[in-house]
Amino acid sequence: MNHGTTQSHPDVLHRHIDSREAQLAILGLGSVGLPLAHAFVAAGFDVLGYDIDGEKVARLERGDNTLHHLPEGFVADLVASGRFHATTDPERLSEVDVAIVCVPTPLDSERKPDLSCVRDAGRKLAAHTRPGVLVVLESTTWPGTTRGVLGDIFAERGRTAGVDVFLAYSPEREDPGRNVPASAIPKLVGGTCEQSKALALRLYSAAIEVVVPVSSAEVAESAKLLENVFRAVNIALVNELKVALAALKVDVWEVIDAASSKPFGFMRFTPGPGLGGHCLPIDPFYLTWIAREHGVATRLVELAGEISREMPKYVVDRAVAALSARGRDVSGARILVLGLAYKPEVDIVTESPSIRLIELLEDLGAACEYSDPYVPVAPTVPGHDIGQRRSLPLDADVVAGFDLVLVATDHKAFDWDMVARSARLVVDTRNALAGRLDGRAHYFKA
Repeated sequence: MNHGTTQSHPDVLHRHIDSREAQLAILGLGSVGLPLAHAFVAAGFDVLGYDIDGEKVARLERGDNTLHHLPEGFVADLVASGRFHATTDPERLSEVDVAIVCVPTPLDSERKPDLSCVRDAGRKLAAHTRPGVLVVLESTTWPGTTRGVLGDIFAERGRTAGVDVFLAYSPEREDPGRNVPASAIPKLVGGTCEQSKALALRLYSAAIEVVVPVSSAEVAESAKLLENVFRAVNIALVNELKVALAALKVDVWEVIDAASSKPFGFMRFTPGPGLGGHCLPIDPFYLTWIAREHGVATRLVELAGEISREMPKYVVDRAVAALSARGRDVSGARILVLGLAYKPEVDIVTESPSIRLIELLEDLGAACEYSDPYVPVAPTVPGHDIGQRRSLPLDADVVAGFDLVLVATDHKAFDWDMVARSARLVVDTRNALAGRLDGRAHYFKA
């Protein structure tokens, strides 16, 4: 793109965003980056997808869906548009005017924030992009990352934020499995300066139906943490109530249904075997870490994390008790775990409580298998080792062959009527068999 010599960087970029001549790069082609690429391609932009995973890039270039929950033909449509290309070559970042960073922000082995992927993306962009580029971070992180971490990386290369690089933050809000297009999910936008904010607003307004400006990148970063901490705390609350009400022989699911009849002042959250996915088990630690760095305690958030981390152990205790009630010791018991993905209708196993359940049960001597139509082979998960076992087909003979069926993920694809008829013993963490087995001696909720 010819930027000319007389106009300022922001003026040129504004004009080329409006005309759809601006060249976009999206760094990270996972559950956030791919839907975002689709939204911008649909809005008329050319998008370069960058990822370090060569196998994924090759599949995307062929038009293959790399995530189960994406609609059929999602990637094929991207490729057929002629406006999307994927690459592993960082030198191609020199072609772009806008870069959106959608890389993972996990925890390290000490459960501290790990910004290595953000830093790596920042270094590539600082090394290869030309002056006047707009860089937007979408990865969940602690307040100050966009201004401090990315800003410092560009400063090391002699680039000045607000002068020859424009930095903004717009938190991702993808919820895999909901099938809501990225263009329909409202976007928050905060900049590290007024020019950065204005450019990011112009960009997202071209592809997203509702764009909400905030006063700074730090406000947008904090809002993302609040969104996910809010969910994590409330899920921990209903999980704690589940344990307390079970001791009182009260069904927490019926209690939640009853409370949900109130049309104000209550929001429905449901219990489960623990938190999974890229966000809820991880994001609260970004808040607690940065708060501790500033001498502030976040006691409620930390307690919620402790409660959720204890849920797999509670489920295993319930499974042991259910087996014992049937005269069966957990050691040597054959247990079928239904669902390896962390939530229904996705193939994502990041932080999945199912993996921890298998580990805990096998530590007690049980022999575990799993069935999940979306995860045919158990992937290698850092920090966990359940082997490269394969999903079992789910039919009556398979179900009847196990001492215990443990419902960990309530996929719609499972034949729940068949499970109800065939299982010898069920421990249900998702209320999936409610109405089919309630009151039966071989049915336990956990």
